[in-house]
Amino acid sequence: MVLAVAAAVGYGAWYVSTPLEIARLPVEVEIPPRAGFRAAVDALQKAGIRVRPYEFELLARALGRERGIKAGSYEIAVQLTPTELLEKLTRGDVTQAQIQLIEGWTFAQFRAALDASPDVKHETAGLDDAQVLSLLQASEPHPEGLFFPDTYVFGKGTRDIRVLRRAYRAMQRHLKTEWEARSPNVPYQTPYEALIMASIIEKETGKAAERDLIAGVLCNRLRIGMRLQVDPTVIYGLGNAFDGNLKKMHLLEDGPYNTYTRAGLPPTPIAMPGLASLRSALRPGRTEALYYVSRGDGSSHFSRTLDEHNRAVSKFQKGGR
Repeated sequence: MVLAVAAAVGYGAWYVSTPLEIARLPVEVEIPPRAGFRAAVDALQKAGIRVRPYEFELLARALGRERGIKAGSYEIAVQLTPTELLEKLTRGDVTQAQIQLIEGWTFAQFRAALDASPDVKHETAGLDDAQVLSLLQASEPHPEGLFFPDTYVFGKGTRDIRVLRRAYRAMQRHLKTEWEARSPNVPYQTPYEALIMASIIEKETGKAAERDLIAGVLCNRLRIGMRLQVDPTVIYGLGNAFDGNLKKMHLLEDGPYNTYTRAGLPPTPIAMPGLASLRSALRPGRTEALYYVSRGDGSSHFSRTLDEHNRAVSKFQKGGR
């Protein structure tokens, strides 16, 4: 009897400290959501990791971790002992993936990036924008501008709606913070109006150092009822009909996003603004300028009067003197 106990103890000590046999390295193991311990062990075995199910379960029970295994995708790159593997699975040390939402992207571009990612579970594929907003319990009727540009790191196999929810909540959080710190004279009634302006600033700024000044000009126009007259809103309104060449007829054709024919802000944002554009929209630079024109090198020339602006247009865009 004593010998049997000693043998069992010796075997147990050997088992917990000996690296497991693994058919190949590295290997990826997917533990399904809500999988029980034995289902998780089955996934390990199928991946070529010989955990010895009976012994592995005894180890987990002895450590009180038989119910602690977390779902996700795990990469095993080196040989592990049973104890090390159990720690990895209960710690939730899943394979990390990431996706980047670029400042100035549209929601359609963000969804396309999500749809193309092999690292997320595609639960929103085939859903329209309204259905996605419903899943997010968003109060806004239109998704444009509602998602904060950032690099989102997540466990491989995460549902795409969770990534969308993180980006949505991040924008809500940043917008709230910037709205509370806004300048007292900004020409917006709601945070959403500020978000619309921020999206315009994002698309209209060629040089980061001029962002506050451009915001100041656009706010000046909004205050006096002058039309914003910015090309990116017209381009957004054209949608898939835009072929890269903005024509005069596009500027004359009325529509909700044509800021040449309509005063005020367009009905929704036109892109995903970054934090810098949010801050510029809510704390714009002080300027008396009402006009600006590109110099052709990424920078802009700012003017207070229409005459000065016309001379600048002639100089920088028409080649005149």
